[in-house]
Amino acid sequence: MSLPRFLIGMFSVLVVFAISTYVATGSIGRTLVQTLICAVLLQLGYFLVVLFLVAREGRKPEREDTEIRGGEPARLPETESFFGRIRHLTDFLRSRYP
Repeated sequence: MSLPRFLIGMFSVLVVFAISTYVATGSIGRTLVQTLICAVLLQLGYFLVVLFLVAREGRKPEREDTEIRGGEPARLPETESFFGRIRHLTDFLRSRYP
Protein backbone atom coordinates (compact mmCIF):
# COMPACT_ATOMS: atom_id res chain seq x y z
CA MET A 1 0.00 0.00 0.00
CA SER A 2 1.35 3.40 -0.93
CA LEU A 3 1.81 6.14 1.65
CA PRO A 4 -0.78 8.55 0.16
CA ARG A 5 -3.42 5.79 0.09
CA PHE A 6 -2.62 4.87 3.69
CA LEU A 7 -2.78 8.50 4.86
CA ILE A 8 -6.07 9.15 3.06
CA GLY A 9 -7.59 6.01 4.55
CA MET A 10 -6.39 6.79 8.07
CA PHE A 11 -7.54 10.41 7.82
CA SER A 12 -10.95 9.29 6.54
CA VAL A 13 -11.37 6.85 9.42
CA LEU A 14 -10.43 9.55 11.92
CA VAL A 15 -12.88 12.06 10.38
CA VAL A 16 -15.74 9.56 10.49
CA PHE A 17 -14.79 8.64 14.07
CA ALA A 18 -14.65 12.31 15.08
CA ILE A 19 -18.04 13.08 13.53
CA SER A 20 -19.71 10.09 15.15
CA THR A 21 -18.10 10.87 18.52
CA TYR A 22 -19.23 14.49 18.36
CA VAL A 23 -22.79 13.43 17.47
CA ALA A 24 -22.78 10.96 20.37
CA THR A 25 -21.21 13.23 23.01
CA GLY A 26 -21.87 16.78 21.83
CA SER A 27 -18.50 17.87 23.25
CA ILE A 28 -15.67 19.12 21.07
CA GLY A 29 -13.06 18.57 23.79
CA ARG A 30 -14.11 14.99 24.38
CA THR A 31 -14.23 14.40 20.62
CA LEU A 32 -10.66 15.66 20.18
CA VAL A 33 -9.32 13.52 23.02
CA GLN A 34 -11.09 10.38 21.83
CA THR A 35 -10.01 11.00 18.22
CA LEU A 36 -6.41 11.39 19.36
CA ILE A 37 -6.68 8.10 21.28
CA CYS A 38 -8.15 6.48 18.16
CA ALA A 39 -5.25 7.78 16.05
CA VAL A 40 -2.70 6.36 18.50
CA LEU A 41 -4.49 2.99 18.54
CA LEU A 42 -4.58 2.93 14.72
CA GLN A 43 -0.83 3.60 14.56
CA LEU A 44 -0.14 0.96 17.21
CA GLY A 45 -2.21 -1.59 15.32
CA TYR A 46 -0.47 -0.72 12.04
CA PHE A 47 2.94 -1.07 13.69
CA LEU A 48 2.05 -4.45 15.19
CA VAL A 49 0.75 -5.76 11.86
CA VAL A 50 3.94 -4.67 10.07
CA LEU A 51 6.03 -6.21 12.85
CA PHE A 52 4.08 -9.47 12.51
CA LEU A 53 4.54 -9.51 8.72
CA VAL A 54 8.28 -8.89 9.03
CA ALA A 55 8.64 -11.61 11.68
CA ARG A 56 6.64 -14.07 9.58
CA GLU A 57 8.73 -13.31 6.50
CA GLY A 58 11.92 -13.90 8.47
CA ARG A 59 10.78 -17.39 9.52
CA LYS A 60 10.18 -18.60 5.97
CA PRO A 61 12.93 -20.89 4.72
CA GLU A 62 15.08 -19.22 2.13
CA ARG A 63 15.40 -20.61 -1.35
CA GLU A 64 18.27 -22.98 -1.71
CA ASP A 65 20.67 -21.32 -4.13
CA THR A 66 22.81 -24.44 -4.12
CA GLU A 67 20.12 -26.25 -6.12
CA ILE A 68 20.19 -23.59 -8.81
CA ARG A 69 23.98 -23.26 -9.19
CA GLY A 70 24.87 -26.94 -8.93
CA GLY A 71 26.06 -27.16 -5.33
CA GLU A 72 27.73 -23.73 -5.06
CA PRO A 73 26.20 -20.80 -3.18
CA ALA A 74 25.11 -17.95 -5.42
CA ARG A 75 27.68 -15.16 -5.63
CA LEU A 76 27.47 -11.70 -7.11
CA PRO A 77 29.79 -10.92 -9.99
CA GLU A 78 32.88 -8.96 -8.94
CA THR A 79 31.50 -5.69 -10.32
CA GLU A 80 28.18 -6.04 -8.48
CA SER A 81 29.61 -6.31 -4.99
CA PHE A 82 30.30 -3.12 -3.04
CA PHE A 83 34.08 -3.48 -3.07
CA GLY A 84 34.03 -4.60 -6.69
CA ARG A 85 32.25 -1.38 -7.64
CA ILE A 86 34.70 0.70 -5.61
CA ARG A 87 37.63 -1.06 -7.32
CA HIS A 88 36.01 -0.55 -10.73
CA LEU A 89 35.49 3.16 -9.98
CA THR A 90 39.07 3.70 -8.78
CA ASP A 91 40.44 1.86 -11.85
CA PHE A 92 38.28 4.02 -14.09
CA LEU A 93 39.42 7.23 -12.39
CA ARG A 94 43.10 6.18 -12.57
CA SER A 95 42.76 5.51 -16.28
CA ARG A 96 41.11 8.90 -16.88
CA TYR A 97 43.34 10.97 -14.57
CA PRO A 98 46.81 9.41 -14.37
